[in-house]
Amino acid sequence: MISRRLRPAGSSLGQQRPGNLSETATGQPRSPFPFLASARILGVLAILGAGLGLATAALKKRRGRVDHPVSKQSRTSRNLQVVGLTARVGSATVVANARKVFASAARKETLQHDLELKTASDVAATLGQMKGALMKLGQMASYIDDGLPEPVRAALASLQADAPPMSGSLAASVIEQELGATPDVLFAEWDPVPIAAASIGQVHRAITHDGQAVAVKVQYPGVAEAIRADLANAGLLFGTMARAYPGFDPEPVVAELRERISEELDYRLEATNQQRFADYYADHPLFRVPNVRVDLSSDRVLTTELVAGSTFSEVEQWPQAERDRVAEILYRFVFRSLYRLRSFNGDPHPGNYLFERGGRVTFLDFGLVRRFDETELASFRAMITAMVVDNDPHAFRRAVESAGLLARDAPVTTEEVAQYFSQFYQLVARHGPVTCSPAYASATMRQTFSRSDVTQHTTVPAHFVLIQRINLGLFALLGRLHATADWRRITEELWPWVDGPPSTPLGEAEARWLAGRCQTPLD
Repeated sequence: MISRRLRPAGSSLGQQRPGNLSETATGQPRSPFPFLASARILGVLAILGAGLGLATAALKKRRGRVDHPVSKQSRTSRNLQVVGLTARVGSATVVANARKVFASAARKETLQHDLELKTASDVAATLGQMKGALMKLGQMASYIDDGLPEPVRAALASLQADAPPMSGSLAASVIEQELGATPDVLFAEWDPVPIAAASIGQVHRAITHDGQAVAVKVQYPGVAEAIRADLANAGLLFGTMARAYPGFDPEPVVAELRERISEELDYRLEATNQQRFADYYADHPLFRVPNVRVDLSSDRVLTTELVAGSTFSEVEQWPQAERDRVAEILYRFVFRSLYRLRSFNGDPHPGNYLFERGGRVTFLDFGLVRRFDETELASFRAMITAMVVDNDPHAFRRAVESAGLLARDAPVTTEEVAQYFSQFYQLVARHGPVTCSPAYASATMRQTFSRSDVTQHTTVPAHFVLIQRINLGLFALLGRLHATADWRRITEELWPWVDGPPSTPLGEAEARWLAGRCQTPLD
């Protein structure tokens, strides 16, 4: 399959070769530790959105139980841990490079491997202990950027594993405080051993007195304090990023993240978000969202239907045809929700899905949801129409300026603007089958944080903060599945201003569902 490259400067937006999205955006060599570069790490914190302040106990697997899974660390303590980590990695790299000067080729390879192993262990241990912003960043980096050395990737991937559970008695005490009775009274059956670790809590199985199997998510004691410590540092972090990117205005990003992430601590709000999705997608042939048991939920306890299914790592071993189906379902869910429900579930993470072979995908975790108004969606439409449909660089520049992404007086050419942003539209740039690769997802990440003439004059308006997770999170998942589809035709089905006919069997199933459901104002 012929690889598709970004067009050279001065060429038409539409002149791109078909094929496998596998090449980098800039052609520049990748850093051996891209997630540790100061501009990159701050950029990821800003654009990934959920990466800042989402305390989690999903650190590398250990045995045993703990009574206090989130340590009470001060803001200063957390800053010092990051500084120490960076200093240790930098020092180790300098020493290793010095030793390589007079080493043989074989010895250089051994030194590099030893450095990667040492760095991997240090990064995983430090981020796991912090259980906050950078810990979540480590989870994301492990599945977003394929430029990581394998030992580092493996260590960061371990951050996605289940946490050492808080004790059953501690979880029961949280439930009693929130719901007024212990689990053995509230439920007909209660399993004190958790089945999973979520972003800010752990999940238990239970059976209600009316016979329903449910999942009960219990928030970790102390997690709110850890998040507030990270949010208190947000201005400092993004102020530093502004020095690397002169056009970047940190205030809208900081305000958006503080609002969204603070909302995630409120399980009542998450329950409202989840039930809204569940109601909208009731009886959907491809999507399943578990219903909420409001009577057994509170500020720090969330009870929903219990759903079984395969994990994302298991899906990666399925035949390619089934992986393509899964990828199409994930893609349809994200963009149908965005354009029809006007909401984006902002955490496209491998752990937030359960899969049925040949069937539906279950979507979990609605703590980080952003709703969009008509004006915000109109800005997305204007950019897409100019870049993808009309192939009009001048209209596209006007659209990104109006959206607040690019300064109106930026001293860069319209062609440079179009070339920079075209990376984010490659998947839908033309009709015909296109394969998404891990390299394309990583190239998109590197393009986001590149130091180009254009990025010196760009910023991130509030309503774009979580949307960039599509470019980084969703595309990373599609790349891991090596998914092939005619993404352009699928997307035309989902764009409300096009409302194209079904282009795949899954599209036909969705069309039948749409025709048979009760219409809502959002339709």
